[in-house]
This record gives sequence, C-alpha cells and structure tokens, in this order.
Amino acid sequence: MLLNGKIAAQSLQKKLKATLDLRLEKGLRAPHLVAILLGNDGASATYVQAKMKACQEIGFKSTVLHLPENTSQAELLAHIHALNADAQTDGILVQLPLPKHIVEKQVILAIDPKKDVDGFHPENLGRAVIHLPTFLPATPKGILELLSFYQIDVQGKHCVVVGRSHIVGTPISILLTRNDKIGNCTVTLTHSHTQNLETHTRMADLLIVAIGKPNFITADMIKPGAVVIDVGLTRIADERKKSGYSLVGDVDFEGAKKICSAITPVPFGVGPMTIYSLLHNTFLAYEKAQDDLTEKGALEEPSVFF
Repeated sequence: MLLNGKIAAQSLQKKLKATLDLRLEKGLRAPHLVAILLGNDGASATYVQAKMKACQEIGFKSTVLHLPENTSQAELLAHIHALNADAQTDGILVQLPLPKHIVEKQVILAIDPKKDVDGFHPENLGRAVIHLPTFLPATPKGILELLSFYQIDVQGKHCVVVGRSHIVGTPISILLTRNDKIGNCTVTLTHSHTQNLETHTRMADLLIVAIGKPNFITADMIKPGAVVIDVGLTRIADERKKSGYSLVGDVDFEGAKKICSAITPVPFGVGPMTIYSLLHNTFLAYEKAQDDLTEKGALEEPSVFF
C-alpha cells in the first residue's frame, strides 16, 4: 500500500475548509498564520511557499516575514514578541534551520505557547507527554493522522524510530506509546550512535525513519511486511532532471517497496501531512482566540491527537 500523504492531506484540508467556511459565513475573520524566514536558503523558501499556498487554498490569511540572514538574535526575538502581542495573529512559525549565529532554543522559548503551531515549545511538548490538550509537533502529528487515514493498526505493535531530533524522532516515539487510538506501541528509539542498528530495524512492525541521510535504510534492514514511514527529504544531483536534482528519502524506496506492506512515497508522503497539521494547529489556535466559540466546536469530529 502506498501511503500517499498528498491524497490524505487534501481530504483532511477539504474538511477543515468546510468547517472554516461556516465561521466566515458568520462574519468571523479568517485564521492568520505568520511565517518568519531568515535569509535566502532555497529549500527553506520552498517550504514556506508551500505552507503559504496551502493557507490560501483553505481560506487562511498568511504573512511571510522575510528577514535578512544577518538579522540579530535580539531583532528576531523582538519580531516574535510583537507577534505574540498581536491579537490578529493566531499562529507563529519560524522556518528552520536558522543561521548559525541564532540560538534556536531561545527562539523556540520566545514563541507564545498558545501560538506555537509548530508544537516545539517545551510547554506544549510537556503537555503532550502527559496527554493534555496541546499543539502536537506538526510532523509527528502528521504521521499519526496519516496512519489514521489509511487505518493502519499499530496497537501493541513494535515501532522502531531512527533519529532522535526534537522535531520528529523524540516526540513521535513518545506519542506512539500513549494510550490512544493511534498508539499503545512498544517503541525503540535509535540514532546515529546505536550499535548494530539493523538488528533493531529488522524487528520493527512500524519503522519510522527521520535521520537525514538519503537511502540510508535498505531493504535488508526491513522486516518483511513492515509499515515504513520515511520522513527524510534530501536533494541529490541528477543530470536527468531539468531542475538538476532529485528528491530522495532516508529509505531506499525501490528496494523497500518489494518487502514492506505499506510505505510513504518521497515526495508527497509525510510532507503534505506536516503542512495539514500546521493548518489544523493554526485553526485550533484561532478557535481558542474567538470569544464566542468554544474549544468543543473546533471540528465536527475533533482530532484525537489534540
């Protein structure tokens, strides 16, 4: 089975748009997402553009605050504090990675947890750990929503996560252990220092790879019949392409698809689901900001992951 994130995201965004349209018909303002982009990194600019395009399609207001790469830490934090205080801004995201002179942890801490739609603030991560309402990190949330959309049963299964970043690996390892519809897994969290990695990956009923190394996981490292979620996305030179490059994941797709039961494609796997999750988090933040609406009315069928 091909776990096509583009198809899943379009379906979920259509439902979200219908819910938003009801709000707009009542005269309420549209949700507003602000993205902060530092410098001129091509990949980062492409990611931000995709997020803003999704906002436009669904009816959100979106703003890109494009700052010079040499923007100081103090200047960046001042912009964040101003957005925190702006009642017309529902969600704030700072596109990663940041220039080397910027301390990422300080930036994450500066964002108001109520507007932290990326779900990186430690207050939101902490609430997620003890299963309290919060914004889940966008990519892990997207993975859960993708598994739910394709009705992948993970209850009691062994999940192996390759990569321990605070953006994907660590939070998804925690979320999958929770007593939830998409949860109750036994999780092994591996990383670049794990010895005999292949012995762990071969035991995985659900293998999630987010290590940032193209084609790192080969078919011989995968348990027959496993479900494979490939979070990786790397540009590699390819003279056959007009763009001069191809996009590949952390898993050797051609080899893996012959042995696994389900796998995400690259691109159009986890990426579109991350964007949907960002929109959903922004909508939830927007709902909380409306005095005449209650959290209960956020969606016709509220996400079990919030």
